[in-house]
Amino acid sequence: MLVTNLNDLNDTDRDITSETWRSRRMVLAGEGVGFSFHDTVIYAGTTSTFHYANHIEAVYCVQGEGTLTNEETGEVHELRDGTMYLLDGHEKHTVRATSELRMACVFNPPVTGREIHDENGVYPLVLQDSASGS
Repeated sequence: MLVTNLNDLNDTDRDITSETWRSRRMVLAGEGVGFSFHDTVIYAGTTSTFHYANHIEAVYCVQGEGTLTNEETGEVHELRDGTMYLLDGHEKHTVRATSELRMACVFNPPVTGREIHDENGVYPLVLQDSASGS
């Protein structure tokens, strides 16, 4: 059993920030459960484009307002408390945060914690090294 508090992740290697968002990774590949779980905040007034070519992501908005644009179709969806979206087709997407958005995110395959978005917003597929546990 794993029990953790979000604030215990502050300023650790599980607390990742960029100019437009902050993600605290509560469950990573090292836990060996087949998914990773992140608490992500997208800062108010920002625009972030992502493209998870190697991962499926489910996102549940628990706070805030904004929009989600599917860059492949041009479709725009409202984001607010209670909205969930599933990127089951590896869709390139843009999130515009009208107010601060807080999202609960699940990735499959799980993120290891070593991934860095490339110039296209893609996480590379980084496999867990079972020998090192990282």
